[in-house]
Amino acid sequence: MKNLIVVAGSLVIAFAFNFFLVPYGILSSGISGIAILLGIITPFDTGLLNFLLNLPLLILGYFKLGKKITINTMVCVVSLSIFLYVLPVISVTDNILLSSLFGGVIGGIGIGIVMKYSGTSGGLDIIAIIVSRTSNFSVGLLLTGMNGIIVLISGAVFNWDIALYTFFSIYVTGKIIDKVHTDHIKLTMQIVTTKGELIRDELLASIYRGITVMDGYGGYTKEPKQIIMMVVTRYETLQIKEIIRKHDEHAFINIYETVEVDGEFAQNIKN
Repeated sequence: MKNLIVVAGSLVIAFAFNFFLVPYGILSSGISGIAILLGIITPFDTGLLNFLLNLPLLILGYFKLGKKITINTMVCVVSLSIFLYVLPVISVTDNILLSSLFGGVIGGIGIGIVMKYSGTSGGLDIIAIIVSRTSNFSVGLLLTGMNGIIVLISGAVFNWDIALYTFFSIYVTGKIIDKVHTDHIKLTMQIVTTKGELIRDELLASIYRGITVMDGYGGYTKEPKQIIMMVVTRYETLQIKEIIRKHDEHAFINIYETVEVDGEFAQNIKN
């Protein structure tokens, strides 16, 4: 089911590219934007270029983000490349500003959907997620910053009017990604379990976050339990819950939004 949602998100992204951005030479964010650029100035197909350029970053994602996310990302990259090849390049509007706006909005919705269901659309998304896991910067903000180079390339290859439209579209895409994906929202998770050591060990191996473990006992049964507390991003909660349920189906999980984090948010490797 999740893979179908990732494919649907890829279709939304491809629609934004071929119907709003490509007709005017407006570049999207990340590797896809570079693929669009090369597709415009060379005889090679944008879909094929998108796939080839993403291969090295998929390998990076496998080692840094894990097998599950990389598989979903591969599903997105392959389906996006196919959709870019199959969908015709058609201009929906004669107004380049409207194309920039709606291309950014629709593309951001598609990328946000893909990210929300444990995947990325490939390219710089992978780098943005890796960096966001070890910092307080949101995925959308990181993508906007990294894509400054795309704007410069657009201005050098085409003209600075197109470059400004590209920047505007990328900025809108970043904002929409944050609205849909909400990866930057910090959450506190409290887990009450009898399998504390097993869960702790796998969390430390899989999640780049600090963990506090306390001893407790059931108020009714007086059974000894461990209380695990950690601050995470919304993006990581699904993976964490799967780890918890793998070891303890009866664990109690309490999740609430964190207003502010002051201190070590990521793992302190020195310790």
